[in-house]
Amino acid sequence: MEPQVSSRMKKILLIINSIFLAVGICGAPLIIRLYFIKGGKRIWLSCWLQTVAWPINFIPLAISYLYRCKNNNNNNNNSSKLILMTPQIFMATIGIGILQGFTNYSYAYGIAELPVSTSGLLCSTQLAFTAFFAFIIVRLKFTSYSVNSVFLLTIGAVILALHSGGDQPEGESKKLYILGFIMTLAAAALTGLIFPLVELIYKKAQQAITYTFVLEFQIVYCFVATLFSTIGMIINNDFQVII
Repeated sequence: MEPQVSSRMKKILLIINSIFLAVGICGAPLIIRLYFIKGGKRIWLSCWLQTVAWPINFIPLAISYLYRCKNNNNNNNNSSKLILMTPQIFMATIGIGILQGFTNYSYAYGIAELPVSTSGLLCSTQLAFTAFFAFIIVRLKFTSYSVNSVFLLTIGAVILALHSGGDQPEGESKKLYILGFIMTLAAAALTGLIFPLVELIYKKAQQAITYTFVLEFQIVYCFVATLFSTIGMIINNDFQVII
């Protein structure tokens, strides 16, 4: 049984995860774009780097497991499971990982062809896609705030599309710029699809959604996404370039 986490610890974990998320969201597109500006051309490599750090999750997962073991020993309970995820959830998580792999590739391709400002605005439209798919998949109820946010971001993307040639990088063809535009929107749409699907999996899971369970979920789907990118790198001979 998963030990109860205090309200204070929940807030601490929430703050830590929010900081990591903010740093990743702000820093990742800048680093990836810098790689392409400096002459990098390996899109599969950029895709691979987005989830390759998944083994780091084993650290908090191990701490959580030891904490559960200690708690159960104190309560004379020897029912600690090494893995909380059920086979059904495991298979569903693999599907999410494959979708994440496609998302990572689309995102990396878009970053390679578009300025950070443009790609950032296009990626922000994932809120609109998330709201749409959430309404279809998990029956999300809209509020005035969510509708207003979706409307403004959608209008921003439309205006940007109408003036898409204004920030086209020098020396880049119109065809590649438009393709990068489409791929970035595809990444936003896939991201908007993944979030409601994850929530659906959590709702259908016949078990408590604990911090340990979420870590296991992240490890599996990030591993699958990394494996997806690794196969692409092998086919594209990217490892030979690295070596």
